[in-house]
Amino acid sequence: MRSMPLISAALVLASGFACAAQDAATSASATALSNEKAPPHASVFFVAPKDGANVGQDVQVKFGVKGIDVVPATDAKPGTGHHHLLIDGKELPPLGAPIPNDATHKHYGKGQTEDTVHLEPGTHTLQLDFGDARHVQFDPPIVSPKITVHVK
Repeated sequence: MRSMPLISAALVLASGFACAAQDAATSASATALSNEKAPPHASVFFVAPKDGANVGQDVQVKFGVKGIDVVPATDAKPGTGHHHLLIDGKELPPLGAPIPNDATHKHYGKGQTEDTVHLEPGTHTLQLDFGDARHVQFDPPIVSPKITVHVK
């Protein structure tokens, strides 16, 4: 008979752990970063190169904006942000998470509007993804159309 209270206590304890784990998972998903609302009609685009361009391995890229200000990532003023260049990106980074900083996601957190990037010979896609001071996309995302360049 003594085993019944022990089994009951074990079940209550296990149930408490399961609830705590569920609360932790809910809390973790709630900590996803909220996306700042994009200014109406804000857009980003490539000034250079043009879509379909034949280029050398060192490609000069120039970024343009309309309806939003480019500032360094250290400036958290609402309605401003900075560029990220996606190289051969298949899809946009997930909303509510910082844009990755790796070989295919270049950050321009100092407010740069141009750069020279080195690409291997072949065909590549480029896309701009404008982020806020936290490197998070706006809602809706402010992205350029993808362009294609052919590297000799």
